[in-house]
Amino acid sequence: MIHIITGCGKGKTSAAAGMAVRMSGAGGRVLFAQFLKGSPSGEASVLSKINGINVMRLSKNYGFSKNMTADDKSAVKKEHGKMLFEAVSGKYDMVILDEIFPALSLGLADGQLFENALGGGYELVLTGRGAPDYLFERADYVSEIKKIKHPFDRGITARRGIEY
Repeated sequence: MIHIITGCGKGKTSAAAGMAVRMSGAGGRVLFAQFLKGSPSGEASVLSKINGINVMRLSKNYGFSKNMTADDKSAVKKEHGKMLFEAVSGKYDMVILDEIFPALSLGLADGQLFENALGGGYELVLTGRGAPDYLFERADYVSEIKKIKHPFDRGITARRGIEY
């Protein structure tokens, strides 16, 4: 089944991390692939220590896409391709593609490889802002997280342990 967690609110990755923990606790194998993320994060640190969860992320922090060089963008797209190939490897009961929608819209993930992942016979969890409407029809679960208020609006930057 396909799960979409989208919207402009905080908590998409956190919701997906909870699903990974639940699946692992039930004895399932999980791929938690984080697109566009290379900096250390609390969820990746903990999830990578849990038996049955394979965390994949960028090898380094490339920064925001608007500041990436052409070589950086090529490297990011290649690493994202490896994540998508792993997604269809048949090794997992649940595949989480965290922040896949922004990666696709920025051209930093291959659309055809993504389409291949949609019919894998596993629970597929897709997160990120800007989920395309056409996927809503294919999905079994669609959740939208709406921002009502956020400290960022007051100029407060992301805080370790809260936003990452």
